[in-house]
Amino acid sequence: MPKLLLKFNAAVIKEIPLDKPAVTVGRKADNDVVIDNPAISGHHCKIVQKGDTYYVEDLESTNGTFVNEKRIVKSGLHDQDVVGVAKHALVFIDDRPAPEEAGGADKTMVLAPDKQEALAKAAAAANAPSAKAEPAGWMRVLKGVVAKSEYELKGISTYIGKSDRVQIPIADGGFFNRAPEVAASVHKKAEGWVLKAVKEGYPVLNGQKVADTAPLTDGDIIECGGTTLQFFLK
Repeated sequence: MPKLLLKFNAAVIKEIPLDKPAVTVGRKADNDVVIDNPAISGHHCKIVQKGDTYYVEDLESTNGTFVNEKRIVKSGLHDQDVVGVAKHALVFIDDRPAPEEAGGADKTMVLAPDKQEALAKAAAAANAPSAKAEPAGWMRVLKGVVAKSEYELKGISTYIGKSDRVQIPIADGGFFNRAPEVAASVHKKAEGWVLKAVKEGYPVLNGQKVADTAPLTDGDIIECGGTTLQFFLK
């Protein structure tokens, strides 16, 4: 079941299961998630389920609702997205099985002939003696080490920034170049690895600023503030 982790700084204060269609967040006692902070509005935001997708909606709050550091009015949520309300954070955890897993063993999917042929070729290649496991994605810190010198990119999404909620921490680029809480993210997609700019134009990939998304290849150099990273496969 999807859930929210209510965090203040690095500490998890509460775990909230999303077991009903709408969960409200605010300072007043009639909310599902009550946060006693004067910077939070009486009814600040709500998380709603529509179909298979969860959304966060701002309820005309005074100080705004943010998703991964971007102010929103309404936004869809993905696993590990961070909803910011004042100095608190709600981390959205989506542990539901993938759609192809949800049908169970008693469901049969009819595939088109071209899909059947593609699956047959993929199975044959996987069972061939020379077949190799798909390499894992990694980040190596070349400059500005904050914690570790290497990070394995586990899961579908990995976040880069100065927040204590990200998987890869980075350093400031100087007194007038403060690193953002969440600067960028790396995503594993069917077509390969992709770098996404959470703060537009902040990450620099091979000398070019990234405004939205850019594909990653083995050996690419990523600059974020005072930290330089190298993407590699192994």
